[in-house]
Amino acid sequence: MKPLLPGLHHVTAITGHAQKNHDFYTDTLGLSLVKLTVNFDDPSSYHLYYGDRIGSPGTIMTFFASENSHPGRIGAGQATVTTFAIPKGSLVYWKDRLEKSGFPVKQWEVWGKARLEFPDPDGLRLAMVEEGEGETDIRGFAGVSLAQHNPAASHALLTETMGFHLDEETPERRLYRSATSWLELVNDQEATGQMGSGTVHHIAWRTPDDAHQALWLETLQNQGYRVSPVMDRNYFHSIYFREPGGVLFEIATDPPGFTVDQPLEELGKKLVLPPWLEASRERIQRFLPKLNLPVATK
Repeated sequence: MKPLLPGLHHVTAITGHAQKNHDFYTDTLGLSLVKLTVNFDDPSSYHLYYGDRIGSPGTIMTFFASENSHPGRIGAGQATVTTFAIPKGSLVYWKDRLEKSGFPVKQWEVWGKARLEFPDPDGLRLAMVEEGEGETDIRGFAGVSLAQHNPAASHALLTETMGFHLDEETPERRLYRSATSWLELVNDQEATGQMGSGTVHHIAWRTPDDAHQALWLETLQNQGYRVSPVMDRNYFHSIYFREPGGVLFEIATDPPGFTVDQPLEELGKKLVLPPWLEASRERIQRFLPKLNLPVATK
């Protein structure tokens, strides 16, 4: 069996303003808060998951939210732009909506398509391109852009191992495509990025199940990559490694999904902790900043 990697599963970034972050992604962008939990590796900070109503793989934007997070610097060795897919014909709607909400928008053409670029409240770089049908709602991810001092170093991993194909290239950038997502490598000779609020922490690629993930673990280890053991993230299982340009990649399973610990109608309505942290709920909640939701957090 050949391990599958259809496309993006989620993108995880860092915010220093949980409330502003929540209001922007739900009110301005219209995404659903599908899980309100904590960073399993640092339970003193929130982990906020946004996406479509059920949190389908390929729609999930997540944030580690900590009021103590210092501003980061976007640069080489990072995922620099996360691009959402919006329905054909909705670019004007989104440009107007974002500008009226006070967010500066840059419109330019990349790979023959108009692209809107804009910041979120922390300065995280986001974009939109028209892909697929619908009315105006964000459909999920279109792709991600990585800035690297030497983009060619990642070519073999992407094409020979991960199943991407090189679609187009210029002296400044290369466009790779998988079954459902694209990845853009941008030649950036400026300063190396620094992790902090307003930057992407890691990019997660999806795989169908645990069996496929086990094959990815074996494949990557055999190629000399330092890969983490499988980690239980409650809503998916994960392995992590750094690609040659320094960006942290994750391979996450599609199941079990966000309804594993909440019914669909309750997703995002209250703070949910994994079983191994439930006994510490009272202490954890004392450290978390207040977050006003349509339904009060309990």
